[in-house]
Amino acid sequence: MTTERAYHHGDLRRAVLAAALDVIATEGPAALSLRDLARRAGVSHAAPAHHFKDRAGLLTAIAAEGYGLLSATLGEAEDLRDLGVRYVRFATAHPAHFQIMFRPELLRPDDQEFLTVRERTRSQLRTAVEGYGDDPAIGFMAAWSMAHGFATLLLSRNLDGPLDGRDPEETFRSLADWMFQPVENPATG
Repeated sequence: MTTERAYHHGDLRRAVLAAALDVIATEGPAALSLRDLARRAGVSHAAPAHHFKDRAGLLTAIAAEGYGLLSATLGEAEDLRDLGVRYVRFATAHPAHFQIMFRPELLRPDDQEFLTVRERTRSQLRTAVEGYGDDPAIGFMAAWSMAHGFATLLLSRNLDGPLDGRDPEETFRSLADWMFQPVENPATG
């Protein structure tokens, strides 16, 4: 007589997301497979598909969660410079989310939860740059590019030498101050 073992995981969705974030952080998104994640969670290979359908569904859930975390972080910002610091802080605290959020080729482009939370986050960024310059779209791209570029360079360890032990958040504050200072024209005085 065969006795089947009943298995209840508790929160399988959260367990699979946590395992996926670990894999992404250590090995990158290319190493991610639902079968491996099921093995890590101790469930059947089909169990993760119940929550995510496929790899793109899992990565989209990670991106949506990341945008939600980023939105919460940005919502506490005092000003545009602080918003950039919080963006960098988010990237360093959640590097696996950060890797996935900006890779549209890995995601489901029509996932409503993802689209909603991404738009809410982008709206926060656009609102923060209102009043800076004549063209809000240019201000949005400039501020986002600066924070995202700094965060990406920091995570890829390309700033290790230039930072030379300096605190990344304080360095970003200084960089933002330096970049957005009015420049005096030597010809006019």
